[in-house]
Amino acid sequence: MIPKSNPNWWRSIFSISLLFLLGFSGIAQNSNGTYTEFSGYIGFDYRQFFNDGLYTGQKTSYPSFVVQPEFLHEWNNGDDRLKFIGFGRFDRDSRRTHFDVRELYYQKVKGNWELSIGLKKIFWGVTESVHLVDIINQTDFVESFDGEEKLGQPMVQFSYTTGIGTFDLFYLPYFRKRVFPGSRGRLRTPFIIGESDVAFESQAEETRPSFGARWSTYTGPFDIGLSYFSGTGREPFFRTVNNGDFQLFYGVIDQVGLDVQATTGPMLWKVETIVRKSDFQDMWAIAAGFEYSFYNIAESGLDIGVVAEYLHDDRGLLSFSSLDNDVFAGARFAFNDTQSTEFLVGGIFDLEKSTTLWSIEGSRRFGNSWKGEIEMRLFDNVDPREFLNFVREDSFLQISLNKYF
Repeated sequence: MIPKSNPNWWRSIFSISLLFLLGFSGIAQNSNGTYTEFSGYIGFDYRQFFNDGLYTGQKTSYPSFVVQPEFLHEWNNGDDRLKFIGFGRFDRDSRRTHFDVRELYYQKVKGNWELSIGLKKIFWGVTESVHLVDIINQTDFVESFDGEEKLGQPMVQFSYTTGIGTFDLFYLPYFRKRVFPGSRGRLRTPFIIGESDVAFESQAEETRPSFGARWSTYTGPFDIGLSYFSGTGREPFFRTVNNGDFQLFYGVIDQVGLDVQATTGPMLWKVETIVRKSDFQDMWAIAAGFEYSFYNIAESGLDIGVVAEYLHDDRGLLSFSSLDNDVFAGARFAFNDTQSTEFLVGGIFDLEKSTTLWSIEGSRRFGNSWKGEIEMRLFDNVDPREFLNFVREDSFLQISLNKYF
C-alpha cells in the first residue's frame, strides 16, 4: 500500500499506469511461439451513502478514479510466462487512495508441474456469501466491504498434477497487513488504526514466513479441496491493552480447510469448513448450502439461480465478520444477452439477533469495451453487540463505469 505521506509518488504511479493503457494496449503474437498482451481498464466509481456518518470527518459522497494495467508475455509456446496486474485508486479517503501490485510473477510449466515466483493472487472456495478456506492473500479492506478484493502476496508456488489430483505447495516469505479506512473514510471503526496500533505474536512480525498446501481433485459429481496453512493469520482480531485502547493483533495460526462442491443436474451443493488453532483464539466455522438454476425461463433466455447458505462461526460475537449464526438467501439473474447482463440480489439474516444485511450486485457491458457495475449494501437493525454496529449508518449505493483496453 502507498503511504499517506508520499502522495506525489502515488500520483506518478497512477499517471504511468494510465499512459500505459492509453498508449500501449494491444496484442502481439509471433510465429516463434511468443505472445504479448497489454490490457486493463480505467474507470470512475461513485459511492453514495444514504445516512450521515457516525464519526467526525465522514462524508456522504465518495467519487473515485481507478486504473488496472495488465501485461502478459509468454514464450516457449506458453511454457514460460511473465504476468503483471496493477491496481490504483484515487479517492477522497487518503487510506483508500492506494496502488497495489496484484500480480507480478514468473511461471515455468514443464510436463505435469508448474513453478511460480513473485506476487500472485490465489483463490480457494466454493460458497457464495463467505470464503472460509481462502487464506493465502490478505484482504484489501479499503477496496471492498465483502472481502472479495485481495492484495498481491509474495510467494513461491509449486504445483504437481497426478492421477489422484493436484498438489500445491506455497512458501510465503512476507506478510501484508490489512489496511483500514482513514478519518474521512466510511465503513470504519470509531478509532483510526495506525502503525502503532498493530501487534504481532511473532517477533519477526511481517518477515515471519508462512506455509500453505492444498490437494484438489474431482471425482464423479464432486470437486474437492483439502488445504493446510501455517503462519501469521490474515484475519486480525481486536484486543484491549493496558490503557484501555484497542489494538489490532495478528496471531500465528494453524488452519485446516475443506471445500466441496457437488453438481447434480441444475443443483449445486456447496460446503466450506475450517478448523483454526492458535495460542490466542481457536475457532471452527462452516458455510454450507445450495444453488438451484432455472434455465431459459419461458424461452426468454433468462436463467435464475436460487441460492441459500447457512453460516456458523463458533467465536460468536468475537467473529470479525459477525457471521456467527446466519442464513444467506438470494437469487442470481443472468439474461444471456450480448451485453452479459446479470444481477445477484440477496440478504444475510441473523438467526439469533436482529441484524440483516441486504445486497445487490449487477453488471452489464456497453458496446465492445465499456462495462457498468452497481453495488448496494444495506445495514438493517444492526444489533449493538455485533462488530457491524460500528458501520450501522454506512448503507451505500455504488455505481461504476469502466473502459477496457
